[in-house]
Amino acid sequence: MEQNIKNINQLKPIKKIKLKYYFLTAVLIGSMLSSFASDRRLKILVFTKTVEFRHKSIPKGIETFKKLALENNWDIDYSDDASKFDSTLFQYDVLVFLSTTGDILNDTQQQFLKDYIARGKGFVGIHAATDTEHGWPWYAKMIGAEFSKHPKHQNAVVKSTNLYNAFYGKDYKTRTVFDEWYNFKEPVKPYVNVLSYVDETSYEGGEMNGNHPITWYHHFDGGRIFYTGMGHMDDQFDDAIFLNELIVGVKWAGGLINDPAPAKKLTNLLTDNLNDNWVAFMGVPHGSVKDLPGVDLKSDGKIGVPLGLSNDIKQVFKMEKDGDENVLHISGEIFGGLTSKLEYENYHLRVQFKWGDKIWEPRLAHPKDNGILYHANGSYTTFWNVWMQSSEFQVQRHDMGDFYALGGVKASIALAPVNDGTEVGYKKGATKADVTTGSEAPYNHAKRSIDSEKPEGKWNTLDLYCLGNKSVYVVNGKVVMVLENLMRLNAEKEWVIANKGLIQIQSEGAEAYYKNIQIETISQFPKHVRKQF
Repeated sequence: MEQNIKNINQLKPIKKIKLKYYFLTAVLIGSMLSSFASDRRLKILVFTKTVEFRHKSIPKGIETFKKLALENNWDIDYSDDASKFDSTLFQYDVLVFLSTTGDILNDTQQQFLKDYIARGKGFVGIHAATDTEHGWPWYAKMIGAEFSKHPKHQNAVVKSTNLYNAFYGKDYKTRTVFDEWYNFKEPVKPYVNVLSYVDETSYEGGEMNGNHPITWYHHFDGGRIFYTGMGHMDDQFDDAIFLNELIVGVKWAGGLINDPAPAKKLTNLLTDNLNDNWVAFMGVPHGSVKDLPGVDLKSDGKIGVPLGLSNDIKQVFKMEKDGDENVLHISGEIFGGLTSKLEYENYHLRVQFKWGDKIWEPRLAHPKDNGILYHANGSYTTFWNVWMQSSEFQVQRHDMGDFYALGGVKASIALAPVNDGTEVGYKKGATKADVTTGSEAPYNHAKRSIDSEKPEGKWNTLDLYCLGNKSVYVVNGKVVMVLENLMRLNAEKEWVIANKGLIQIQSEGAEAYYKNIQIETISQFPKHVRKQF
């Protein structure tokens, strides 16, 4: 791989390439990569261990997966032996829990499952997969719900959500299904993307107060999780709709299918309900945090046990109203990441941002700080025990538009010395060098080209353009950073292209406000941006 350059003044200029050829090449490479991903042969483990009730539909499910393997070019192993939950588990792209029940993994095997998910692997749970590992809170969070009981087998109406058509490529507004309808101990986790509900008015015994998701998917701690509560009956595995849902769910979990792309016009991601598009992951409270039970008074805000996913006890991230506008208020009191529920690729993100008044430990002596993390992958706790591996659009007072590489990321940037040579910053036309996580200063971050921030208290407009593995930062209409050849380290410590991922909005010790968080799909950079390259 390319080495970091120690003396930028010694670099020879690079011959410039006409922009139109660059974009053509980028499009061709992107098409080749997409084609490669869709043709990749998935390796799958279908796991069927049970220590409690064993469903009679398991053999039918195995038979069905054998047929699907032939039709979809999948390589599948079948087992009920938990000893497979060791390092050999990592060879599989997708792990299917086919109506597993009870406590089927020991402590060591549980850790291998956690490591498997953190490596970005896929998990598909079918029916009784939610009746599994009841004593393990991490598992319930991962799969999204925990079985409590069910009424008699009966017909019920299943209703699809607006997301269903975008995810499956087909839509069935309502359909009647005969199955065993699970009730869950608690409401299904708010961070899942619901694909279909079971209508509790259409059958007897529903106990979810009319809010009864039955099929969903979500990103969790680096992995891709898909679950369907259907599949108790043999007949389900002959149903064309159910089979299509399984096929697409497996392909999505295995990374062959992306999340539904945004519209080709700016669409607001801030709604009245913050949970519609976002979920908060909260870090370790600093010892100075008040009115929060169990805070370690010696905590530095990094080392310790994070509050975790969907556990924003102090409402660090809170929706407010400014007239008719939805405004995201970030108190900044605890480090956290407001994380998108979908991954994005080839997009334009536009936000309006302004500073609040409050600052908190451990950053009282530092400039007000916030940030937009993108192409976020891996564990929630990769960086400072609270943020994912990602590229950062720095939002810091007087440093709006700096680049930081978090948790194993690098980018090629046209760099020139700044601040008496103690740092490097983006400069149009300068020689390019890598900025990499963990590199020696000054190559561990890059300064924006100019300070285009508005006075404190005023709304700033920030634009992030991501196309292929190139990104552009724009602050109040001025291009301040151009990143090329974005790469990230995968679980095998190999550099791979970084061109998609979740988005995280930081809470980092300073009060801040966001509004009009909008996103759209793009196929090229707009002319007014290209002119500033």
